[in-house]
Amino acid sequence: MASAARRAPAASSSPVSSAGPGPGAGAVSGSTAEEAWYDDAAGPVVRPYAVTRGRTRPAGNLDLVTLMITTGKGARTGRSLPPEQREILRLCHSPHSVAEAAANAGLPLGTTRVLLGDLVTDGLVTAWEPPTTAPTEKILRRVLVGLRAL
Repeated sequence: MASAARRAPAASSSPVSSAGPGPGAGAVSGSTAEEAWYDDAAGPVVRPYAVTRGRTRPAGNLDLVTLMITTGKGARTGRSLPPEQREILRLCHSPHSVAEAAANAGLPLGTTRVLLGDLVTDGLVTAWEPPTTAPTEKILRRVLVGLRAL
């Protein structure tokens, strides 16, 4: 009776994959130090939790519609901040909601909320929340009349 020993496939000098290139398989731009951390196919190489130093909750309550605007102190802040926070400060020279700042900075919403919380704590950005007063009975009646008219 012949031995049923299995052999491992012979090692090849060039692995073959039918799946094709995956994330991160693109060319890495590297002409400058800042570009070395960007992979053309995968996007930023630095993960969001690294940008926030592992934090997942902002300092304070920042709703998606909270408007953010750079303060005078924030406008004078130079290169002492990480690039993500500098970009958020630049965007918030004109009022932006938290959601708009995240979208325009190209950052995940959770990461942006944590970074904005830090900027608010440091006095570099001011947060303005719309008033949360309940509508009056008069307004509710007008809405009801409008809905019935539909």
